[in-house]
This record gives sequence, C-alpha cells and structure tokens, in this order.
Amino acid sequence: MTKIALVTGGSRGLGRNTALNIARHGGDVVLTYHSRADAADAVVAEIAALGRKAVALRLDTGATDQFPGFCTELRAVLKDTWQRESFDHLVNNAGHGDTALIAETTEAQFDALVNVHFKGVFFLTQALLPLIADGGRIVNLSSGLVRVSAPGWAAYAAVKGAVEVLTLYMAKELGARGIAVNTVAPGAIETDFFGGAVRDTPAFNAFFAEMTALGRVGLPDDIGPMIASLLSDDNRWVNAQRIEVSGGQGI
Repeated sequence: MTKIALVTGGSRGLGRNTALNIARHGGDVVLTYHSRADAADAVVAEIAALGRKAVALRLDTGATDQFPGFCTELRAVLKDTWQRESFDHLVNNAGHGDTALIAETTEAQFDALVNVHFKGVFFLTQALLPLIADGGRIVNLSSGLVRVSAPGWAAYAAVKGAVEVLTLYMAKELGARGIAVNTVAPGAIETDFFGGAVRDTPAFNAFFAEMTALGRVGLPDDIGPMIASLLSDDNRWVNAQRIEVSGGQGI
C-alpha cells in the first residue's frame, strides 16, 4: 500500500523539498500552506508530474482553533483521494523565524514562536493521532541552534528545544502503536525562511558558513532527502532520536 505523508508548511522551503522527495521515494503527500495557494498548487503539480498523488490544504499551524475543522477536511480528502481513513507519516515542518536579543524580545514575538513551533506542534499532533496509522512515523523539525548559540535566536531556539523534549515523550507514549517519532535539526539553510536571510544576505550566509565544518550553509536538497529516507522502512528502528543535519555546524 502506498504511504501517505502529511507535511505542514509544504508549499515552500524545506517543506516543499521534503514533499517532493517523499514523492520521489514513492509516497503520496498532503501538504499544508498558510497563505500562498499558488505556491502550494505548484508543488501539487510537481508531485503529480512525478507520478504521485498530492493534495494541498490551508492551515495556520499557530491557530489551534482551526485544527478540528482541518481534521474534518483531511478525513474527507483521505476518503475521496485514497479511499482511506488514515495516513502514515506526519512531518511537523511549518514555521517562521524571528530574531531579537533577550533584552529586546517582545511578548508578541515570543507568543508567536511558541504558538507555531511548540503549541501548534503539540496540539496538531494530538488532533491528528486518530488519523495516523499504527506503525506510522512522526518527524518534528528542530534547529541546530538548540545545540549552538547565535545572538538573537534565544526564543526561537528555546521553543525548538521544547519540541525536542516533546519528541521523546511522543516516542514513549506512541510506542505501543508502533509509531516512531524523531527530531530532525537542520543547520542554517538557504531558503526563504526568515525572509531569505541566510540565502540573500552575504554577511549572514558567511557567518553561518564559518561555523560549519564543511565550509558552507545548507541547501534544501541537503535536508528533504534525509527526511524522506527517515520515513522509509530502511530506518524503521530509528526512534526517539535527535538527528542533526547541519554539515557539522558549531563543532
């Protein structure tokens, strides 16, 4: 049976690359997007060109009041598109960047990071548990900034650290259902994340490249294939792990 993966924030950046690589590995995809329906539809078309099925659904992962309606919509999509009542893999990827020194971080900035990167991951996963097939997989996205520090990223790194702890508890509590849960922690990547800062700002790019053993920042193609491989049966015994994919950042 073809595996179905739900990738949040799958219309751009690492989510897009992950969705495409899941399709290249023979999987089908439900991807969510926040506002860019056109970008999401383009990813769906790319996946279709690979001979796989994909559907895009709108979701603000920082708005927990949307989750019940999203689950209802997802149930209908699974039934209509795949004649199934469940999906196999959840990739909690959606997110945004914000930076400020601790002394200058506003409560609004802090709350937005918590709502999207931690509270949203917690309660979206909770809402989706009845729809995740036994023996499935969950991948939560963290950051290399949990292990090494960079000025201005305290709040972002702290909520990603919370996700890493949550992953351990998910793995323990969902183990009885055969669901493996892992964290993937990318280093600095050239995407449109945080306004494309790493990709488009030479000084910022160079700062992180100098922190990395391989002498460059990462690309989406350094991350998406790794996540797709983690979802494969070849990695069925990997569970409750933090896997950093950073080229050796900060060693």
